[in-house]
Amino acid sequence: MSESPHNGAVPEPAATANSGAVGVIGLDLRGDTPAPKKQVFSWALWDWATQPFNTVILTFIFTALYLTTEAFLPADVAALDAEDPVRLAAEADLASGLGLGSTIAGIAILLIAPVLGQRADAAGRQKLWLGIGTGALIACMFGLWFVEPTPALFWLGVALISAGSVFGEIAAVNSNAMLIGIANPKTVGRISGLGWGFGYIGGILALVLVVVFYMLDWFGVPEDGGLPFRIIAVGCAIWAIVFSIPIFLNVPEPSIGRPERKVGFFASYGLLVKDVVGLYRNPETRNTFWFLLSSAVFRDGLGGVFAFGAIIAGQVFGFGFLELVIFGIAANLIAGVSTIIAGRFDDTYGPKRIILVSLASMIVAGLAVFFLVDAGTVVFWIGGLILCAFVGPAQAAARSFLARVTPAGREGEIFGLYATTGRAASWMSSGAWTLLIVLTGATAFGIVGIVIVLIAGFLLLLPVKTTAAR
Repeated sequence: MSESPHNGAVPEPAATANSGAVGVIGLDLRGDTPAPKKQVFSWALWDWATQPFNTVILTFIFTALYLTTEAFLPADVAALDAEDPVRLAAEADLASGLGLGSTIAGIAILLIAPVLGQRADAAGRQKLWLGIGTGALIACMFGLWFVEPTPALFWLGVALISAGSVFGEIAAVNSNAMLIGIANPKTVGRISGLGWGFGYIGGILALVLVVVFYMLDWFGVPEDGGLPFRIIAVGCAIWAIVFSIPIFLNVPEPSIGRPERKVGFFASYGLLVKDVVGLYRNPETRNTFWFLLSSAVFRDGLGGVFAFGAIIAGQVFGFGFLELVIFGIAANLIAGVSTIIAGRFDDTYGPKRIILVSLASMIVAGLAVFFLVDAGTVVFWIGGLILCAFVGPAQAAARSFLARVTPAGREGEIFGLYATTGRAASWMSSGAWTLLIVLTGATAFGIVGIVIVLIAGFLLLLPVKTTAAR
């Protein structure tokens, strides 16, 4: 059965915006009143503002073409032939080191994201924590200026990127919570898809600017000291500052707060445990609990595709700078368009169907990339673009699914748990990636680790109900 609001599967909310009622399922802050377009586009621009961190720094440029390359190998190892086993093993160590940083970041989010979300709910200060997370993410991008190409600074780069992932997730918890303030059951799918689509399109534009930078010979900037890549990181930070301003000016807080839930920081953990148990015990919120659990796995697999995809392209398929950037532009274009289109199908057919179709398609494409690796770059071009076409729809539909079943007044808390059980649990894909590379000494086997996580997520989602009981 579809969870589309058009067939009545998702009930209309009974609470008002100010009720703060616990246990009421659905979107009740806006009811059926459409949000002003200025608010919707301002909210979507936050994804546009922060996407270059994921696209340019984490995926296609900084980590793949700089941080995990020979620039950070000892001079004697870097001087070896590209196919020398010692050099290949050293490059695999860089890839697994980045995976280790991602795992640690996931544990950090696991510990703090839901509690910070709960405290933001209690105080009605989601925008404050959005600002703190966004500001810290921007600071991490500025910090990458100091990551010069020496082995001693490799771990500084990993630490800054991992910390940026943590702060970006803290900000995303509150950005996701604000979705509920501008959407209603009939529009949440398309608005969620619009946000993800804006993010991918912003990533395209950022990559195009990088290509222009490269084609014009870095505007005369010397390549010594990794200067072009460090400038790119600073540029991403400035981009985030400029385009994140509208959400703070134009989008309202999603709730007025719940003063009765204000407790000390460490007491928040006890309250959090109580809330999680309550989600499971309450028939009206049990489906929210099971979706959080199942999405923990499949969204971590989605994150692994973008976190390590460009490293696979560079180390396994030999993509050079220009080819990788062109692939990144194509990937983000396809992901952006498919996500916006899928948002419409989400509202008609329900988010669960979108997620399952997306995961199944990605599993097939990932296995094809691994088993046909010897066929050359055409395999990655086809399989990689198929993967990217379904990542965005699955991400947007997951956010839509949760927004439909979130108890009123607990938006930040639930989306904090969403962060914890999803991308926060990145120890799964990054751990599988790291373990298989360490065991085999070959980066290609990291693909298998990501596919395993996607398969597990698909199977766990199957029994999750598509309707929210009241």
